[in-house]
Amino acid sequence: MESLVKPYNWYCESLTQYKRLKTREVKIGKIALGGDNPIRTQSMTTTDTMDTIATVEQSIRIFEAGADYVRITAPSKKDALNLEVIKKEIERRGYDIPLIADIHFTPNAALLAAEIVEKVRVNPGNYADKKKFEQIEYTDATYQAEIDRIQERFEPLVEICKRNGTAMRIGTNHGSLSDRIMSRYGDTPLGMVESALEFVRICEAMNYHELVLSMKASNTQVMVQAYRLLIQKMQEEGIQPYPLHLGVTEAGEAQDGRIKSAIGIGALLEDGIGDTVRVSLTEEPEAEIPVCEKLVARYAKRSGHKDIPEIEVSPLRPFEYNKRKSIAVGKCGGDQVPVVIGDATSFERLNAEALKAFGYEYLSDLDKWNLSDQAADYIFSNDIFNFELPGTLQVILDFSVWKNLGDKINSSATGNLVYLPLVSIEEKDHTALNAFKGPVFVRVDAADIINQSISFTENQILVISSSNAHRMPEVRRAMMDLMISKIYNPVIFKFDFETTDGEQLMVDSGTDFGALFIDGQGDGLWMTAAHHSAKLINETAFYILQASRTRISKTEYISCPSCGRTLFDLQDTTAMIRAKTHHLKGVKIGIMGCIVNGPGEMADADYGYVGSGPGKITLYKGKEVVKKNIPSEDALDELIELIREHGDWVEAV
Repeated sequence: MESLVKPYNWYCESLTQYKRLKTREVKIGKIALGGDNPIRTQSMTTTDTMDTIATVEQSIRIFEAGADYVRITAPSKKDALNLEVIKKEIERRGYDIPLIADIHFTPNAALLAAEIVEKVRVNPGNYADKKKFEQIEYTDATYQAEIDRIQERFEPLVEICKRNGTAMRIGTNHGSLSDRIMSRYGDTPLGMVESALEFVRICEAMNYHELVLSMKASNTQVMVQAYRLLIQKMQEEGIQPYPLHLGVTEAGEAQDGRIKSAIGIGALLEDGIGDTVRVSLTEEPEAEIPVCEKLVARYAKRSGHKDIPEIEVSPLRPFEYNKRKSIAVGKCGGDQVPVVIGDATSFERLNAEALKAFGYEYLSDLDKWNLSDQAADYIFSNDIFNFELPGTLQVILDFSVWKNLGDKINSSATGNLVYLPLVSIEEKDHTALNAFKGPVFVRVDAADIINQSISFTENQILVISSSNAHRMPEVRRAMMDLMISKIYNPVIFKFDFETTDGEQLMVDSGTDFGALFIDGQGDGLWMTAAHHSAKLINETAFYILQASRTRISKTEYISCPSCGRTLFDLQDTTAMIRAKTHHLKGVKIGIMGCIVNGPGEMADADYGYVGSGPGKITLYKGKEVVKKNIPSEDALDELIELIREHGDWVEAV
């Protein structure tokens, strides 16, 4: 029997109706956060903080792009003091921009910054601790002694913030948990939550409440679980709900960064969680704001959607990843990775060239097919293909076409089934299917599953869609009913997107699909978007699975967005590394501008490329330093050699 739990003391007001989680209002300059205020947007400068004019001008560009707040790094006391010069110059130019000082490792810089700017951000993992990757055995007494030490270090900052009306973000990062937290809680969402709450409890005891909290991670599953758990733990301890800052750390660039951010941030926004958003892209900071705005705009008027029945009990476990149990039907379900269905209905000619959009390239001189790592598992078509298909590819046809194929149903050089039927609920028991033992795809609307009793045969794969404006929650609600009813047929989500904006497509699809996959729901996805190319849609589908950690099809780059601490050009360096390593399927490479975002923030990476000084790079294998202070001109070759030494290098085809 599925394990059932009550849902509503978890982490949100409702899992079926959009209701924003009511948090405390916190003033950041003249722009309030939380409470009934709109969801705010922000970004962070990438300039050297000591370069006053460059920082001022970039701050203004970020603000003019639509940001509510601008964050500036203050890695030292001199940087913190220069914030006053920057602030005055911004005001002299006629702008009133709430500034946030970003602090790591240097409490003295935080004390100075809190006297100048509207908000300071501290990382509880390195504000009063230094990370040495040591495993330490603590008794309750020795652990409490560490908390007392932190309190002594942290209290002066709280006092200054109280006196000046300065807000504070306590921002936990998955990759920079202290050795103390790691030793007691491990590298877990609970460890992230406890890291922040240690500091929150000190603030509460001092009657200081101008707090914003964040639980950021590069791993979208861990990030979402940590935010949910934070809310529950605050409820359990009677701590008032503080505003939440949402972000995925080191999301990367281009499609990767946008889709990864949409999955992590969007999954929380869908449930009414989040008061401010920052999308971390390895691009110019003002490029982040349109993505933030597209994410936030989905919820500005989230109304008028069809009612979705409330959930009495739920089989979902919100604080850990558990894949829904399903049976294997063909290539779909069971222990197999989620499949991708490409849609070829927009093509006028069904030839070999058309299949390139779906990852299949015909090499005419060799009379062979080359399959990319992002080759669609199935293709839906209006008609048959009049040439021999790759042996692994299967084509889905509407039942009205499929049932008239005769012997062509089994045509292939390998003897495998090539053409498979897509049927409606009304057609799923049609007599024409009685003798067919291959996979049958059944179209069903999520609303028809909710609170309905529908049976399916063991060779049927459900293709679930929704016309509800609140699409993801309706599909999630349907999946819960399937789990409770012990219906284990594989499920493919089919969503159509009408937007003409490519960036909006990434945001919408990343949110709608990704929020389901990070909770272990679904055995595949089928994405249609009439205004976009089949190639872009196919790539986006695979990016969603990669970013949700459910199917790895390419090299993953954990790349920080750059800031004033960065010791090299992150955009150029990331492009250079990608050009040489993009073919290393499943390898994760962290590219970090400085040691602050070094071994901690790339905790999931297999290899790390980290700025350690001007013109110097340090290389990591996992969390271990293997080569220090390499001249930057030699660092890429040394990285490739390191990958070779550990058996992860293959030559590009």
